[in-house]
Amino acid sequence: MAYKRILTVQDISCVGQCSMTVALPILSACGHETCILPTAVLSTHTGEFGKPARIHLGDIVEPFCRHWQENDISFDAILVGYIGDSQGVQMVSTLARKLLSPDGLLIVDPAFADNGKIYSGLDEEYASQMHKLCRQADIILPNITEAAMFAGMEYQERPDEDYVKQLLETLGHPNVILTGVGYGAEETGVVVYQDKSVFHYVHPKVERSFHGTGDIFASCFTGVLLQERTIPEAAQTAADFVFICIENTVQNPAHWYGVKFETALPKLIHMINR
Repeated sequence: MAYKRILTVQDISCVGQCSMTVALPILSACGHETCILPTAVLSTHTGEFGKPARIHLGDIVEPFCRHWQENDISFDAILVGYIGDSQGVQMVSTLARKLLSPDGLLIVDPAFADNGKIYSGLDEEYASQMHKLCRQADIILPNITEAAMFAGMEYQERPDEDYVKQLLETLGHPNVILTGVGYGAEETGVVVYQDKSVFHYVHPKVERSFHGTGDIFASCFTGVLLQERTIPEAAQTAADFVFICIENTVQNPAHWYGVKFETALPKLIHMINR
């Protein structure tokens, strides 16, 4: 197995099974050294808990980056998720250019909008700065809402193939993993757009919304990709793993705030080793 050093840059939501608390165990389970740069600490994630207590950590980005450079520390990949403020996005852009190894990958999950709306606490300026970061990235993982905002297109809740094709072409990015795409009422999945070729992988849709599945997908995708898999292979494995996590959770209404990914980690390790 490959053994890579990955830096994940995102917030720590202390309760809610998302962001850094998801990325660290999943990337580690994929067999990689996982380093972290928290951009903020939140008492919970921002969905349905009310307004969380929050501490911004933007001031640490520059001195951390400088210290790593002084020690010749670089990374084979940097995975960026929810950052939380526009200035932090700009800092991450600079950090990535300085800390990636020569063949390193910058992978960005924009994590700022869903269901046609920007997340609470964020604004158009944040979306604009994230768009700039995504143009710098090697691979981006937007959902339909984020991709539509980047492309300047109207959001469609139930997109068809023509809409998705136009969306990907308008984005103009060579490597896009578009999440949450299903053309039938009972399916969802991912569309991989790689050098103008398209691969669509679907699985059954569960009629319940789950927080943190995007973070699980992004972490799993990155960890599997760095195990020398292709982009479509990594996307398919990540989609399968998310579905397994949802199946672990769907029968438990009390677990509304996230998904039980922890008990699925042995299956992920098996999927990678298979």
